[in-house]
Amino acid sequence: MKFPRNAKILHSPFEVAPFAAVFFLLVMMLMLGALLPVPGLPIQLPGAAGLPGADQPTVAVAVDASGRYYFANQVVSEGQLENDLRVAAKKSREPLTLVIYADRAVTYDQLIHLTLLATNAGIYNAVGATLPRGLGNPVEP
Repeated sequence: MKFPRNAKILHSPFEVAPFAAVFFLLVMMLMLGALLPVPGLPIQLPGAAGLPGADQPTVAVAVDASGRYYFANQVVSEGQLENDLRVAAKKSREPLTLVIYADRAVTYDQLIHLTLLATNAGIYNAVGATLPRGLGNPVEP
């Protein structure tokens, strides 16, 4: 049985305007999305290559350029940081290693003070976090 053919083939020119409008809206959304703030802490880590990592469980502390301490995604005071590090050291079955995410502007005195806080809390190993060479400005030997 042959069915009647009612479908008509479209023979009109290709319209570019709707595609251009969609492309324009897509570009505008991407540009506006780039202006949104990115969550996180703006820290400029130094670059280095070939440094050993930590082979023990770690706990991370960040120090920004103004000297504020960040632990567990929150700004903490020195006393609260020492207490939090002490609690983390007691919970861990193995010795912890402190990973310090310090901005380039942080002074050596602040780093020593942070490692002393960790030592008082029971964490005796500390390492500094760096970017791999090629990302950021590398540290010249």
